[in-house]
Amino acid sequence: MTIRLHVATLAASLALLFAAPLAHADDPTSMRVAGNFSSNKNHVDAIERPFFVALPKLLGTTMNVNYNPMDVLGVQAADALRLLRSGTFDVMSVQIGMASRDDPFFEGIDLIGVSTNMADLRKAVDAYRSAFDERLQKRFNAKVMTLWPFGPQVFYCNKPVKSVDDLKGLKVRSFTPSMAALIQSFGATPVTMQFSEVYPSLQRGVADCGVTSPTSGNSGKWPEVTTHFLPLSVSGSVQGHFMNLDYWNKFSPAAQKSLLAQFKKMEDEMWSLAERANGDAMNCNVGKEPCKDGTRFKMTLVPVTPADEKKVKDAVTKVVLPIWKASCNRIDPQCSDTWNSTVGKARGLRIE
Repeated sequence: MTIRLHVATLAASLALLFAAPLAHADDPTSMRVAGNFSSNKNHVDAIERPFFVALPKLLGTTMNVNYNPMDVLGVQAADALRLLRSGTFDVMSVQIGMASRDDPFFEGIDLIGVSTNMADLRKAVDAYRSAFDERLQKRFNAKVMTLWPFGPQVFYCNKPVKSVDDLKGLKVRSFTPSMAALIQSFGATPVTMQFSEVYPSLQRGVADCGVTSPTSGNSGKWPEVTTHFLPLSVSGSVQGHFMNLDYWNKFSPAAQKSLLAQFKKMEDEMWSLAERANGDAMNCNVGKEPCKDGTRFKMTLVPVTPADEKKVKDAVTKVVLPIWKASCNRIDPQCSDTWNSTVGKARGLRIE
């Protein structure tokens, strides 16, 4: 009786073992991935590339993942949503601020001046995630897999500055419409360009200043072509990993659940990097200790004053929100109402 029980149990186990792969026989066997810019080494080399290399093993499949950073592929950040919709790539790392020119709704997740620290930004992202994903699926046939920030967006300048007042008349690299509006409110000229174009532009004088996170600026060697570092945070530069919806729908429900769980782990790693690494990078930029993970430089640190912070805050209500409302409501009359009930509610702001 015992032997029969063991045989029956073994037979049942073997049946499950061999039946499991058959349930996922139609899952995709390959994945085309356009990753972040290769100069963002902390994100690409430490987190993103290892994630995609390990993904087949994590999912328990033999899927072939073809991963390359977008600059290696010659992809423009502003084209990401259209490339996803067309199915050119199955998964893309998307710079939302750049890509939001195709739909201003997406920029609402991280409007300039609204969430200037990681705790506030996380509340805003969580509040907007569902509406963001719904819009992404409807307009661009893609699904949200991750949403995460590079970290506080601050100023690197190759001209002497003592406050935001000194930005007047300068050409400042921008990468979102609301950032361009803020820069214009300071009397500066916004110059829109993707991350890989900034270093040579600062070097040649095409731009006088650039805005990015301390970690990205440090790993991208911006201090080699700039002299003054103004750590005035204006946003968090939220990014995302999005998957083509047709590709997503090819996976079985079990595989989809596993994919979401694995991408969530990568998202958490990206948030952790933003929260822990930027302080070190700030120190490294100005040659201050501790500087453990970044490259040491000797930029001039420009202290952030309450007056500078007030100018950013004032610009939110006077410039950023009204301009964004006009552009977004032009496409979707409910846009500002959706924002008010999500990000606005989480941040204590309201667009009238």
